[in-house]
Formats: sequence, structure tokens, C-alpha cells
Amino acid sequence: MNPRLPYVLLVGAAVIIFILSCMLLSRGKRSASCESHPRNVEKTGSRSQSLVFADLTPEEMVQVVRYLQENLGVPLVDASRAFPSDNCIFSVDVQVPAKAEVLQFLGGGGARPAREALAVLYFGNQPDPNITEYVVGPLPTPAYHRDVTVQKYGGKVPYHRRLMLGSEYEQVGMFVKTVAFAGASTFLKEVFEYDGTNVVFQTAAPHGFQSGDRRSWCIVFQNVSGFFLHPVGLEVLVDHSSLDISQWVVSRVFYNGQYYRDMVQLESAYVQGRISVEKVKKAPRDGDFSSMKPRAPPAAMFPLQYEPQGPRYSVRNNHVVFQAWSFAFGMSVNTGMRLFDVRYQGERVVYEISVQEALSVYGSNCPGGMSTRYMDGSFGIGRFTSPLVRGVDCPYSATYMDVYYLAQSQVSRTTKNALCVFEHNLGSPLRRHYSNLQSFYYGGLVNSALIVRSIATLGNYDYVWDFIFYQNGAIEAKVQATGYVSSSFLHGDGLRYGNRVWEHTLGTIHTHSINYKVDLDVGGVKNSLMAHDMAFEMARAPWSPEQQIERPRLTKKVLDTEDQAAFRHQSKMPRYIYFAANSKNKWGHQRGYRIQIVSFAGEHVPEASSMERAISWARYKLAVTRRKEDEPTSTSIYNQNDPWMPTVAFADFINNETITNEDLVAWITTGFLHIPHSEDIPNTVTVGNSIGFLLRPYNYYDQDPSIYSHDGVFFTGEQDFTACEVNSVACLPKKASCLPNFPPFTYDGF
Repeated sequence: MNPRLPYVLLVGAAVIIFILSCMLLSRGKRSASCESHPRNVEKTGSRSQSLVFADLTPEEMVQVVRYLQENLGVPLVDASRAFPSDNCIFSVDVQVPAKAEVLQFLGGGGARPAREALAVLYFGNQPDPNITEYVVGPLPTPAYHRDVTVQKYGGKVPYHRRLMLGSEYEQVGMFVKTVAFAGASTFLKEVFEYDGTNVVFQTAAPHGFQSGDRRSWCIVFQNVSGFFLHPVGLEVLVDHSSLDISQWVVSRVFYNGQYYRDMVQLESAYVQGRISVEKVKKAPRDGDFSSMKPRAPPAAMFPLQYEPQGPRYSVRNNHVVFQAWSFAFGMSVNTGMRLFDVRYQGERVVYEISVQEALSVYGSNCPGGMSTRYMDGSFGIGRFTSPLVRGVDCPYSATYMDVYYLAQSQVSRTTKNALCVFEHNLGSPLRRHYSNLQSFYYGGLVNSALIVRSIATLGNYDYVWDFIFYQNGAIEAKVQATGYVSSSFLHGDGLRYGNRVWEHTLGTIHTHSINYKVDLDVGGVKNSLMAHDMAFEMARAPWSPEQQIERPRLTKKVLDTEDQAAFRHQSKMPRYIYFAANSKNKWGHQRGYRIQIVSFAGEHVPEASSMERAISWARYKLAVTRRKEDEPTSTSIYNQNDPWMPTVAFADFINNETITNEDLVAWITTGFLHIPHSEDIPNTVTVGNSIGFLLRPYNYYDQDPSIYSHDGVFFTGEQDFTACEVNSVACLPKKASCLPNFPPFTYDGF
């Protein structure tokens, strides 16, 4: 044995121990924190131009309410506790100035438009009850108000068209419990174990069959979590048309497929054993199958997205800047999120994108379900925007903003974290090419886009609203539906109207239709509407005349009237429709932005229906009209409760006017048919329930503008693609090997 061998082995062991110790120490060392550039999030208050579109501040709302209380000369009751016979403020929102004034101001040649509010008031305590709309200004110190009701709607708005206040819903519910239910105490106790607290009501809308009706089906559910899936088979029709609630009456009662004059008749039939009783198993408070509580414990953490060098966008007041994009945002109390003055590379491409309406039309063999046509704008898409949960509703590191609104109250309310803005790596290339012919190279661009999001919870449904800005100059408007399905009690031929999703629960068939207003200004205010498509033509092969070739060719058409530009849902529409500018790109083509719709809409309500005109916007997947200040919206919140004599009928907007070289608006309807199924229990998923549209540059630029993105990657086979100066992705181990600075989790939704 070599005497040196033990020493060699000892030295070798020491070296190995030293190396292992270094490795363990390096593994235990905490990575550096990522850079955290301060986010530009400031409260409204600066005089930046985007503030011309800004929502009202809580202070401005206070001033408007105070002004109305002091200057209308009538008592105003707080809407949260008002009776139908009271006067009250329904809502206060910003009055967006006329476009011409705004453009003059933004262009630097005009004064800042007066800042004003739009106040909607219910006057129930007067000889001629009505709804009146006032413009109040100037803010922040109001000095005038003017009645704009007749100017906007061509006449007074009858009082029966008013939206139901929260207080009226409570009053109807109390009437059912204390007056209607008093006539069937035995039935309720023995069939439902009714104790005064274990049922809740959902009200169908619209409320009747003709103008002036205010009769609501109150559908009874078990009072548990996810009650929408727990119908008990009882529905009560309440006539609450009288302004005197002591005059309200029960018009009809429905139970398990049979109709009764009132609860007294139902009680009598039950006591005499003349009805078929279907007892529903009492659900626990958590709803059991309808509970959203996870059925599995937490495990490995899901992937997270973070910004290793801080956010690459800024938010100041109501203004967002991201790379070449800039825009102003706001939140209408009725219609939700909206954008103004959208610019790319400093040039305005869109003046306004806004949601107009979200419609759901239901089918059922129960009265409440079969008569439901919810127009969610009337309930308040903006009002019911819900607080976002960090890390689930939006990425954890997104920028979150509060929203303020005043509706059905004399004081403003705050929805915390109602909007989020974030840059999102979609995990796929925006464009790429790998070459192994002639030369070897790779070129690509990560598809990183900016997303502005809000989520509105309207009863059972949750709508995820997105506006997405891509690096190639495209904009996407997208909505995803989730939440609970609405259900009916399963009886008789119920399976004609949906699928059975639990023992007594019928998931009822329904359609979703979403309408948007898109005021494109492509290369200026004046645009024309162009249609490009394809057709096959037969041609002789020039080099072999005896042979024929079927070749696609480009077809072109100018759509020069509103009638030509109104495309009904089942009609064929050119696949390339775009707003064309009066200027051309380098290659001699009219610069344009194309409208591309993503939709799986169900059938529209037959036009013979007495209420169809109120939702006539839904006839069309696309309709382009001249922009008019007196046609600001495709519908009205008052259409919900009087669809038979609609306050605004979109069909009247289309009157064959010329739309060549005019200021144009695109009204886009997208939607999907939903036939609920067992996988909608407990909750509908967003996968497959996503619809919307894209605005894509079409010959607007001389080449793809994303070629100038700093995120581009290019290297050849002859380069050292592991070097940072050649390939920025190679720098990730250095630049992105950091720990994100996640703030503590908080939630203010309750």
C-alpha cells in the first residue's frame, strides 16, 4: 500500500466536502428582489387632457346631490329607503361632452368643455309621476341644471318604465312573505319547512306583457349558498303596479306544473289532497352541490407571472400608456367599462369603445323562466362591477384601481379594486419564423399584450370584460361568462328547455348577446366602409391553354348606405369589412382598420315579438351608421321595464343614410347559445364561453409596426445565440432570476 494514499484520500474528501458545502450554501441563499419601479397611479386631480372623459369623483357627486336637493323645489328621499310614491335620485354619472367639443380641445384649438353630470330622478310624489334626466354643471361647483329628457327621448319618460329600486325588491319580497304566504301556512310549513328565513326570491323581467304592466314572477329558492340552483317549484306573480303598496295583489301562483288563482287556492288544494307534492330535500347552508368551496386541499402553487424589471406601462389618473398605445378609461354606472381617445403611435384610431348592453333570453316550462329577458344594462353593469381578487381575477402583480359610483342612494359608493391593468405574456409568439432553407436563422416576437379588465356580477352571472392591446396595432374586446346558471324546477316536459343538472334542477337554455359601440376614427374622423372578400374564377393556364385553373380573386365593394352596412345574424357578411381612411399607405392602398367578430350567437327573438324592437340591436351582428350626438346608445335602461314601447329602438337608427366619407360608428353584437349541462355545476367555466371582436390594422401601416418592438428576438446559425447582446432571451437567467415583490393579500369585497 502506498503510504501517501491515505493523505490523498483525506485531501480529496476535504475538497469534496468543501464543494458540497458551497453548493448547499448557494442554494440556501435568497435571490435578490426584482426591481420595483414605482407605479404611476395617481388620484384624479391633474389637468391632463384625458380628464375630459374622467368619471365623477366622490366630491363631485356630493356637490351634484346637494345642488339637486337645494334647487329642485321638491323633497328628495334617499332611494335606498324610498317607496314608489316618493321622489328620489336614481343615479348620477358623468355627462361626456359632445365629440366635436372634445376633439377641438384635444387638438389644442378649443377650450376645455364644461364638466357636467347627468342625474336621473324618479318623481313619484307628484300628480304626473315621471322619470326626468337633468344635466348639472359646471363641476365642481354646480350653478345650473337643464331638463334633457324630451331632447333625448322625444317626450317624457312614463313612470312605469322606471327600474326597480333595491327598496322595491325588498318591498315585493316582504309582501310575498307577509301577505301572500299568509294564505298558505300549512302548505309552506309541511312542504318546505318554511320558517320565514329559509327561502329567497329571484324576480323575472320584464314585468308583464304590455306597456304599463308591473307584474313580477317571484321564483322561490332555498336560502343557501348558490341558491340559483335550488328551486323549490313555487312561483308567485305579484302585481305591484300601484304606487300604494297596500294595493299590491297576487295575480297568480304556480307550483309543480299547476297554476292557481292565489296562495289561498293552493292551500285549499293541498289540504284536500288535490295536488301533486314534490318535496325537495333541504339543503345545508353551504348549498352542498352548489357550494364553491374547493373539494380538494391546496397543493403545489400554480404558476405566477411577474415583471422582473417593474411594469412597462403607466397609469396616471384615467390615462394609460403602454409602448405605442395610449387611451383614457372610465366606468359607466349603467354599461360598465369604456375607453376613449385610443391612440397608437400618437395617432387616434378609436374615439370610443363601450359596452352597450348584455341581453339574456331564457326558455323554460316554468313561468318565471320562460318570461325572462334580462337587459343587464338596466340593472347596472358598472354599478355591479365587483372587487377583483388579486392572483385569481387578475395577476397578483397587476395594477388595481377603485371605482366610485352613485346609484340608488344619495351618497357615493366605492368598489375597491374594480379595475385592473396588467401586461400579459400570452405564452405564444405574436409572430415567428425558423429558417433552414438557404440560410439558418430564427426570428420571433413574444406576444405580450396589455389588458384592462373589470368583472361585473349581475345576479347569477359574472361577466369578465377585457380590452386587450397588442403590439401590432390590434385591439381586442372580449367578454367571458362564468358564475351560476339560472335554473327552473324540473317537472313535466322540462327537458325540452334544458338539461337536468341535479335532482330537481333544470338548467334552462338561454342566449347571451353583447352589444358594443365602436367609434373608429381611422386616419381622421371621416371614413368610408369597405368590404373585401374572395371568389373563385375559372382561367385558362397561359402556358397550357387547354388546361383550366380555379383561382381565388379579390372582390371589393363600397358599402355606401346604412342599409347595406346592416348585417343580420343569419345573413352572409363579407369576411373583410373595414373602416377606410381618406389617405393611402406607401403601397397605394386606403388605410383601414378591419372589424373581425368572434361569435357563436343563438337565434334572435322573432321580429314579430311585441318586445323585439326594444332589443332590435340584437338583429345585427354588425351595423354601421352615421355618428350622431342624438344617437349615443343603442338602447335605454328604460327598455327593460317597457320593451313594448321602447324608449330607444335601435332599428330606427338604420334609415339608409349615406355613409361614405362620414363620421361612422360600428355597432357590434356578439354572443353565444348556452345549454346548461352537468359540468356547469356548481359553476360555469370561462373556457369556451369567450366572445368578442378585434380591430386589426388593414393596410393602415406600410408594414407590421411590431417589427419595431423592443421584445423582438433574432439570431442566425453563425452567431453566438447564448450572448445577451445577440439574443435578449439569453439574458433571462441574469435579468429575471429574482424574487417578485408581491404585496400582502387583501380583499375589501365584503
